[in-house]
Amino acid sequence: MAQTYQDLLTAARAEVPEVQVAELAERIGGVGAPLVVDVREQSEWDEGHLPGAVHVPRGFLESRIAGVATPDQPVVLVCAGGFRSLLAGRNLREMGYDHVESLAGGYTRWKQAGHEVVVPHTLTPEQRSRYSRHTLIPEVGEEGQLKLLGAKVLLIGAGGLGSPSAYYLAAAGVGTLGLVDDDVVDASNLQRQIIHTTDRVGMLKAESAKIAIEALNPDVTVNVHATRINRDNALELISGYDVIVDGADNFPTRYLLADASLMSRTPLVHASILRFEGHASVFLPYEGPCYRCVFPEPPPPDLAPSCGEAGVLGVLCGVMGNIQANEALKLILGIGETLSGRLLVYDALGMSFTELKVRRDPNCPGCGPDAHLEFRDYDAWCAGIGRHLEAVRV
Repeated sequence: MAQTYQDLLTAARAEVPEVQVAELAERIGGVGAPLVVDVREQSEWDEGHLPGAVHVPRGFLESRIAGVATPDQPVVLVCAGGFRSLLAGRNLREMGYDHVESLAGGYTRWKQAGHEVVVPHTLTPEQRSRYSRHTLIPEVGEEGQLKLLGAKVLLIGAGGLGSPSAYYLAAAGVGTLGLVDDDVVDASNLQRQIIHTTDRVGMLKAESAKIAIEALNPDVTVNVHATRINRDNALELISGYDVIVDGADNFPTRYLLADASLMSRTPLVHASILRFEGHASVFLPYEGPCYRCVFPEPPPPDLAPSCGEAGVLGVLCGVMGNIQANEALKLILGIGETLSGRLLVYDALGMSFTELKVRRDPNCPGCGPDAHLEFRDYDAWCAGIGRHLEAVRV
């Protein structure tokens, strides 16, 4: 004989303990507090939810629960009235989640009791469609996508590295991108600077990039800074941004950004390219090594040619620029392991990645305890005679 819905609820109650609203209110925030998992639909969640709750719609619970809870973790399931959560709890117990409970009366009773509820800022239907492949990832979800939409990233340069970085950050929905570049698009740029087009040759690169980004994603605000970053404007430009993406093609600017990152305590995502080789790292001010822990002094100018002098494989820019975009997204979302403390070296000809561990230098002139940070004449300093070659401290 087929079971009725009431039969299923009765069986679920026999297996899944129910927690009362008052009891859960006391347990939330305390030692050993359970993870609250809201199994309602998106439209219900948008109307409000319990503080600290995680949203996993009922239809995806079995496939996504491993991404939010371990089998030995206390979990309280919440739905609107306490029925769907009971049935869901029964299924989780069959999967080995032995500490699952259901909130009696669900969200409706919680709200009626006058307890705190959170009404979230939510994605629009259009945004849910655009970013659906992000929101399907448990580590990102709608909350993570909202973080991206609220984030601000400053890109130094809209050229070989800045082009792919900006494009993918825009596609990901990073809400504000600042583009610092006073150069104009040249035909020789188009071999690698994919954000520009032939019909925009002669236009300011930052303006050209803005056109491409706005055509790709109207959610993104683009701030054009048609200037060259220098010691007079660096801190002002960086102010208000969450992450700096270094797409500079010269050592004076790299050292300027290294110092400005430390002064403003803004994470710096670094990359450099030449011919067939690229380097990438992340510098977290006073948490990991800084740029000068790795490269204490610039190399002699004659041993540090630019891409304009030595050339660069166009697709190398895409590889390294996208690595930078990836690191920036992880920093914004607070997920994964960044390249802080590591220097990633990519050889395009050998198709190999080499990872070098780097540590903070206790005597670093940038972030060491005796460091005295001040902007200098970086062009003159990098042109100095007798500089040592860049050396990675392993």
